[in-house]
Amino acid sequence: MERKLLIFGAKLWIDGALVKRDVLVSDGKIEHIAERIDATDDMVEFDARGLVMLPGLVDMHVHLREPGYSYKETIRSGSMASAAGGFTTVCTMPNLNPAPDSVENLQVQLDLIEKEAVIEVLPYATITTARKGEQTVDFAALAPKVAGFSDDGTGVQSDEVMEKAMAEVAATGKLLAAHCEVESLLNGGYIHDGEWCAAHGHKGICSESEWAEVKRDIEIAERTGCRLHVCHISAKESVELIREAKKRGVKVTCETAPHYLALCDEDLKEEGRFKMNPPLRGRADMQALREGLADGTIDVIATDHAPHSAEEKGRGLAGSAMGVVGIETSLAAVYTFMVAGGIIDFGRMIEVMATTPRQLLGLKGGLVVGERADLTLVNFEKEFSVSPSEFLSCGRATPFEGMRLRGEVVYTIAGGKVAFEK
Repeated sequence: MERKLLIFGAKLWIDGALVKRDVLVSDGKIEHIAERIDATDDMVEFDARGLVMLPGLVDMHVHLREPGYSYKETIRSGSMASAAGGFTTVCTMPNLNPAPDSVENLQVQLDLIEKEAVIEVLPYATITTARKGEQTVDFAALAPKVAGFSDDGTGVQSDEVMEKAMAEVAATGKLLAAHCEVESLLNGGYIHDGEWCAAHGHKGICSESEWAEVKRDIEIAERTGCRLHVCHISAKESVELIREAKKRGVKVTCETAPHYLALCDEDLKEEGRFKMNPPLRGRADMQALREGLADGTIDVIATDHAPHSAEEKGRGLAGSAMGVVGIETSLAAVYTFMVAGGIIDFGRMIEVMATTPRQLLGLKGGLVVGERADLTLVNFEKEFSVSPSEFLSCGRATPFEGMRLRGEVVYTIAGGKVAFEK
């Protein structure tokens, strides 16, 4: 019989304060949490003094690139990187080959996950066949096997297709995670259409390309009753549209990423590690996102972890592929810029990175007696310099390279087993 795990001396966030508690794990689940638990012969003791214990983090939006693009990332490397970032569950986006647009194609990915993942990996299925935005998939057949539905990487351009999709997804009870982007407004742009763009001779992406489709999708969700989750919002107008929709009772949630909260287009350099979609927008957008995070308009922080090869990211702003990595820096970036920066408190950080994603996805686990023991142990006193060469991810392109961040993940425990140890 497997011995119980007694984690002693860690601090937990309880009723608005960090307090010392001991946690007992048995058969992969949390058996007991108390001020003091005495060790017995059937326990393995785990000294967590000086560390803070969080519910295992959940990222609703990552790209692990398999099947189809394993030169960028694999289920193995991506799930190990996720564990190193403190994550015990991640949801993978469907821009893959084959795209998970049928039970048969999805199974290719599920088999890889079962064989290679070191944490829980939940895939999204596509909204449309091959993500072409034309023919909707068999939502009812796919729903029991997936986190939700998304065509991430592209927005569904047709109003009629999106209306049909939302009506059918609503019947399953699953989330529809929308990449909101009007392609006719892109005009070849690749960074935010702001002052920096104009001053440096680049082609810009206007904010309307995002918020116009956010507006449309909210209206369709309002008609159909679909649970709409808006991916990676970056524009101040998107924040306001979602805020107003929530007041009307629309079933809409949203996410933003750490880089949109910490950086704006004034921070851009002529390097591919600053290129992602949507782009880093203006200072007013960054401020609106911070306010939306603080007031509850923004529900979740997700990384949109998007690894590419060094060659694909080495062609400057104009020529590099869209996407940056973020799974190994997410917690430290949020703590450094948002919590230590005085924008949100510690409890709000736990909500947007662990508790709310679990609720939206209907997941078990976390830091609750009787639930699966998904736990993250962190030294928030430890400051470190972001060094991509030390990443477990195959991707290296991060706008946080060289920055000093606080909050080092020391252990990640997934289902009662150590998935990462610093």
